[in-house]
Amino acid sequence: MAPAVSYWRVRILVTNDDGVHAPGLAAVTRALARWADMAPAGEDRQVVVVAPLANHSGASAAVGTVYERDAIAYRTVVIEGAEEVPTYGLDASPALSVIVGALGAFGPRPDLVVSGINLGVNVGRSVLHSGTVGAVLTGAQLGLRGLAVSLRSGGAVDHWDTASALAVRLVPALSEAPPQSVWNLNVPSVAPGELRGVRPGRISTAGIIKSASERVHLEPSGEAGEGSVRLTLGAAVPSLGDVGDEAPEDDGALVAAGFASLTPLVGVRADASSQTRSALDAALAALGVPG
Repeated sequence: MAPAVSYWRVRILVTNDDGVHAPGLAAVTRALARWADMAPAGEDRQVVVVAPLANHSGASAAVGTVYERDAIAYRTVVIEGAEEVPTYGLDASPALSVIVGALGAFGPRPDLVVSGINLGVNVGRSVLHSGTVGAVLTGAQLGLRGLAVSLRSGGAVDHWDTASALAVRLVPALSEAPPQSVWNLNVPSVAPGELRGVRPGRISTAGIIKSASERVHLEPSGEAGEGSVRLTLGAAVPSLGDVGDEAPEDDGALVAAGFASLTPLVGVRADASSQTRSALDAALAALGVPG
């Protein structure tokens, strides 16, 4: 009797928040296409791109005004160097792109979502607002594993090849991770040989907005009219900024030190901690409702 032939299939949906024409998306798509072409016997590797037509940076997991329309317009796109990869640019946010892709709009249901490569890091509290991260968290809500990939910006050269290579190397391990696993990868913009390694990164307390101050514009009558709020950006902006107050194991500090930071994330779910349950029971008791 012939031995059973092992078979492994993975279908990857690629998206981003910089738009379907962004160089980071093209770079990771080309890398994944090469990886798919090198599949050994017994493996089926598929890649499809479903990404926004326009920039949706900072969109988090927003889907937009979906109740005001019953269809989503899209265009087919060709990525140079990955012409064989089906690519669709949607009039949609990153999260909505993942949703329609996961629900079968552009072929079979994917197994993984790879989001990026974003130009600029997504570290600290900025992960809450990132469209790159929001896309993979949305995929997790649909049962998919996901990898968000971001590259530090601001240097003379954007080393997409370094981040692309790391993303491809992580795909097999992520495929074997528990369902709904989400990993956030932030990579310094250095040549592959200059990367100091990959470290588990802790989400720092750095935020996008460091301070906000009101500037009131007075009408000629002396009454307050329209105003504006001046924003001071903190360390968790795409170019990273000052991370001097971060611990060495924090995500931003790792990237600044030349390491890639890999952080597992968890999306929206019910809080089952005992402390929260006690507080909830007390609230229900105060309302006269049995806990």
